[in-house]
Amino acid sequence: MDYHAEPGRSLGPFTLAIDIGGTGLKAGLLDATGALIGDRQRTPTPPKAAPGPVLDLLDRLTRELPAYDRVSVGFPGVVRRGQVLSAPNLDDDAWRRFPLAAALAERLGRPVRVLNDATVHGLGVVAGHGVECVITLGTGFGFSLFQDGRPGPHLELAHHPLHKGKTYEDYVGNAALKAAGRKRWNKRVQRTLRTVEALVGYDVLYLGGGNAKHLRFDLPENVCIVSNDAGLNGGIRLWDRALDPAFSAD
Repeated sequence: MDYHAEPGRSLGPFTLAIDIGGTGLKAGLLDATGALIGDRQRTPTPPKAAPGPVLDLLDRLTRELPAYDRVSVGFPGVVRRGQVLSAPNLDDDAWRRFPLAAALAERLGRPVRVLNDATVHGLGVVAGHGVECVITLGTGFGFSLFQDGRPGPHLELAHHPLHKGKTYEDYVGNAALKAAGRKRWNKRVQRTLRTVEALVGYDVLYLGGGNAKHLRFDLPENVCIVSNDAGLNGGIRLWDRALDPAFSAD
């Protein structure tokens, strides 16, 4: 379909947004405003999710989408200048030092930018004022922090000790939800949010991820639940000129 030919439709550039998760791979096409065009595509993340199988699936998944000009990727781990440093919820050893941006660019024939998935999620929701924090509750525990709309250095808070020897991810990740049940898990999330508030002193906290739908307690006025689609929509912001220095070696 030629989107440029449709009256009233925003012109490009069009961005292919990819969200790599521990349980699912998602992709969607964004117009120049960051709005999703059509339906997003999704497929389960393969077992033993090493780079090769993941890239093969993304290649097939994105063939279902119309033409695009560039690619944005949210990845569940530490990423620096397009290179993966850790991937705790995938095949961690296989991903270490993997040049994800370069590998995808070679496959897809388009420029690629990659950031941590919680950071991309945050770019899709932050207002750009003061200290804003984003937590994603999914397979693991995603965390990102913003000052006046700019991402701070990425912290893998998920793997920091939180309570009785358990990390944040051990305490409120998907495995914890299944093992503890929703009632106990909700109490754990409340404890986690109090700890994060004391640690960060945020002005606003955004809660996303697939398990945010299971929250069953009253949230403070400065805490809100946001759509999980932000993990894709935030991809448009990776191409903001203000973020260019973060990708200068891509």
